Amino acid sequence: MSKLIIIESPSKAPAIMSYLGKEYKVMASKGHVRDLPKSSLGVSIEDGFKPKYITIHGKTDLIAQLKKEAKAADAVYFATDPDREGEAISWHLATVLGIEPEKCYRVAFNEITKSTIQTEINHPRQIDMNLVDAQQARRVLDRIVGYQLSPYLWKTIKSGLSAGRVQSVAARLIVERDEEIDAFVPKEYHTIEAELRTSRRSKITAKYYGNAAGKVELSTKEEADAVIDACRDAEFTALSVTKARKAKSPLPPFETATLQQDASRRLGFASKKIMRVAQELYEGVDLGRELGGAHGLITYMRTDSLRVSDEASAAARSFITQRYGKEYYPPKPRFFKSKGGAQDAHEAIRPADVNLTPEMLKGRLSNDQYKLYKLIWERFVASQMKNAEVDTVAADFECRGNVFKSSESSIAFKGYMLVYDDTEEQAENDGKLTSVKDGDKLSCESITEQQNFTDPPARYTEGSLVKVLKEKGIGRPSTYAQTITTIIDRGYVELEKKTFRSTPLGRATVELMEKNFPKIIDYKFTANVETSLDKIAEGEQTYERVLTDFYDGFEKTLSEAQKHLKENKVKIPDEESDIICDKCGRKMVIKTGKYGKFAACPGYPECKNTKRLDVSGKKEAAPKAEPEKTDLVCEKCGSPLVIRSSRYGKFYACTAFPKCRYTKAIREEIGVPCPKCGAPILKGHGKKKNSVFYSCSRYPDCDFSMWDRPTNEKCPVCGSMMALKESKDLLVCTNDSCKYTKENK
Repeated sequence: MSKLIIIESPSKAPAIMSYLGKEYKVMASKGHVRDLPKSSLGVSIEDGFKPKYITIHGKTDLIAQLKKEAKAADAVYFATDPDREGEAISWHLATVLGIEPEKCYRVAFNEITKSTIQTEINHPRQIDMNLVDAQQARRVLDRIVGYQLSPYLWKTIKSGLSAGRVQSVAARLIVERDEEIDAFVPKEYHTIEAELRTSRRSKITAKYYGNAAGKVELSTKEEADAVIDACRDAEFTALSVTKARKAKSPLPPFETATLQQDASRRLGFASKKIMRVAQELYEGVDLGRELGGAHGLITYMRTDSLRVSDEASAAARSFITQRYGKEYYPPKPRFFKSKGGAQDAHEAIRPADVNLTPEMLKGRLSNDQYKLYKLIWERFVASQMKNAEVDTVAADFECRGNVFKSSESSIAFKGYMLVYDDTEEQAENDGKLTSVKDGDKLSCESITEQQNFTDPPARYTEGSLVKVLKEKGIGRPSTYAQTITTIIDRGYVELEKKTFRSTPLGRATVELMEKNFPKIIDYKFTANVETSLDKIAEGEQTYERVLTDFYDGFEKTLSEAQKHLKENKVKIPDEESDIICDKCGRKMVIKTGKYGKFAACPGYPECKNTKRLDVSGKKEAAPKAEPEKTDLVCEKCGSPLVIRSSRYGKFYACTAFPKCRYTKAIREEIGVPCPKCGAPILKGHGKKKNSVFYSCSRYPDCDFSMWDRPTNEKCPVCGSMMALKESKDLLVCTNDSCKYTKENK
């Protein structure tokens, strides 16, 4: 009996095949096989918002191959990703392959491990059409907004812009934060610190708090000086000394949003990179024979659930008690409650096997994979451990009606903090406060004041933006990375020193949207749309009803806005720079042209001066590099050779040019040995612009050559060399009789 398993990504195939018998064949759809057409709306609004799908370009041959294999199989298992998108891909595949319902099975692998895969294969289900409809509703909603609203932006602002339900709201958040920063007026305040000495000669630092009535803000230096004059050289009395031991609970394991926040803050990873690396860890990494070959290392990374399976909880208990001791495990297993609206079909993000510690995998993973796996592993293990215990001491001191405060803390029992320290900064503790008792008298050794000013709100980072999107219920964690990428690519915001700054284009677009399409850009409305999509997935609402409710209001708003196109046209203000025009002395402005940003004199056409800018658009680009000197001499005339660059790559050139026109291409090693003779493979440039080829350095004695970039990776099916097809970002087997390919991660 033959069985076909269709997955999304070919990189999962080796691990899945290793866990199943010979009667199973695994093939990959490589994502969606059908989608809405790019050339038209592709949605029949009058016919109940029926989508008009077409086969994605380049997938025809793959579909034909899948059809052939499905026809020959006794059963077909759709093992696409375990989310709404994956459910929709399974439905699309079943539709285009024409598979009879009795031969069609849906399985969802929350983790790529032997037990999970075998359990799912033995307990398949039918495709869940509620999940499919929820995905289709999101796709159609986004298509309607994008295709019907974007042309309005082209006519009122500039061509090439795009609008989107979630991206517009994300851009609004950043614009509003910039407006808060621009409008912020710093407020002066003063702080006072007193250095006190106990009778035992210990020094204690106490900060001014106020008086017996409560906290007092010192707004001026005169107010601060009055306190200092009263307390200088005076005696301080300990009003109260409070000692306590507090329990500190661990954070729950990661879900998608918190993973993006923490990996952004701790590792400095961009959201897109976080999700890409997490996908690699989920799909499986070859750990070598010693650790059993290919393994999926984490559970599915697109989830907003905090649930942990009983099996994972039991495994964590066994690991913690054996590695750290019974005292580090709580009296009973921990359970974390997911927030309202969370999709609880999947678990939280955790290691697939807690016994595969980060130190065991170091050297077997890429640097990025190791860092992210370590973060996920530590967060999960800590979430299952006992509370930390912290000893605190707080003391109030009084001097002539003024109250000062001092505090210390120390860790009495590390608990989960032995594995994962979630404190932003460590509290200092010198133990001096513990010796102070109520009523003790202390002398004032010194007292100082400092002028301060309040800070404006912090600009959003990727992590903090994801956090606020999650809190407001905007979008879904699985879409955050793409949303952030889109608003950067469209030029609505810029990422500068890892913080977001809105552009003049972004501010103009948000202002226009707020004026004419307030619902589309409203936080609550956008969150309510997500709630409606959730209700479709749960079978509580219908696809057509949700789309009808949305479109009725949207169509009226768009029609009204179209009537006022002329008065709504926006001129994007030029961004002023610090660059001074060296011809007329004016401050230059930043403009965007065909080849990117450049500085231009605002005195045009009287002054036509322009300057090149670097990628950030903030300073003048470096001058053209001088030729690189070498110790080589020309074979024709004996003059020195230099290294120059052209569109075909680097080459040696004679310094006697134009009298001597000798040149020689420089071919670089790529660190891969020739599969025929073992000599280094060199990279060369063809005659066509940007064309590249690879050949053996022993040519013509060895005739190995190819257009795709050879790699050191071996095909998991036949063992031949894999090559990178850079135009498609695919790894392909160089053995013509083996058709194995996988996405380049």
